[in-house]
Amino acid sequence: MSFTKAQDLIRLAQMAASRRRGVSLEDICAEFDVSHRTAQRMTEALDAAFANVSTTDDVERRRFWRIDAPLPERLQPRQETAIEALEIAARAARDEGRLRHSRALEDFRDGLLARLQPRDALRSEADAEAVLVGLGHVTRPGPTVARKPAVTDAVIEALRGPFRLRVWYGDQDAAPRVIEPHGMLLGHRSYLVARQPARGNGILNFRMDRITKAEVLNESFQLTPEFSLESYAAQSFGVYQDPAQYGEVVWRFAPDAATRAAEFQFHPTQILEPQDDGSLIVRFNAAGWLEMAWHLYQWGDKVEVLAPMGLREMVAGYQRSDFAALP
Repeated sequence: MSFTKAQDLIRLAQMAASRRRGVSLEDICAEFDVSHRTAQRMTEALDAAFANVSTTDDVERRRFWRIDAPLPERLQPRQETAIEALEIAARAARDEGRLRHSRALEDFRDGLLARLQPRDALRSEADAEAVLVGLGHVTRPGPTVARKPAVTDAVIEALRGPFRLRVWYGDQDAAPRVIEPHGMLLGHRSYLVARQPARGNGILNFRMDRITKAEVLNESFQLTPEFSLESYAAQSFGVYQDPAQYGEVVWRFAPDAATRAAEFQFHPTQILEPQDDGSLIVRFNAAGWLEMAWHLYQWGDKVEVLAPMGLREMVAGYQRSDFAALP
């Protein structure tokens, strides 16, 4: 939006907030010297930008737009993004055991919702939930690959719809492709989980760092029935998905590392089995042997892979005994 259009939108909002009946299309045409169609677009922008806009029709069937609220809060921007940010921060604090921070953020979010009209509060919660359902955090040790803010913003906007995305993936001269986003896996390397209709109905992973550009299309689509990002993420140890490697994983931690290993959540589905000799066996079902190998290296010779055989062979000979500390 240009600076002039932004100024016009603010002036229109002030008119809608200060006039008892609000403003009609005729009022807008006269005030801004614009056509009837432009006046319609301005009311659409008003409704999109502010959460507390209401409409009424008079006896002549003329429609009026008004901003409803006490004077100090009349200009009330939409709060979907703020609610998303507060909920994400609250969940992160809860996962890290910072319960005081989590409760404070939740109270702030609830206060924000309480100031909205019921209709707008429900819409803000629904839009925020659509985004939150599509964000999966896979927390594994290690550095992360930077994501492009413009691409991430476009993906989040598409998840809110849901809307199709046009993305440029891989090489700079790669042809654009249209995909249907189902979620994001955020980790040391982040992936966009999506369906690409041109390649069938299967769910695919696109590395976020390889998406050079993304555009949200004004095209909605139907999410894959019964798809759960949480269940999908649980199929891997980190973020990499490989159906051929999916299966039971069994690790045995030496007695002097068992207590430390018991403090870790290696996977959401893990089962811990303390042994009579003081060692600890960890079981879970997942794929992604390479990411497992990266993590297991940190434990040196304090961990043994019992299954699967492919992972056992991958780490054989790389266990060190001279690490000064456990992870």
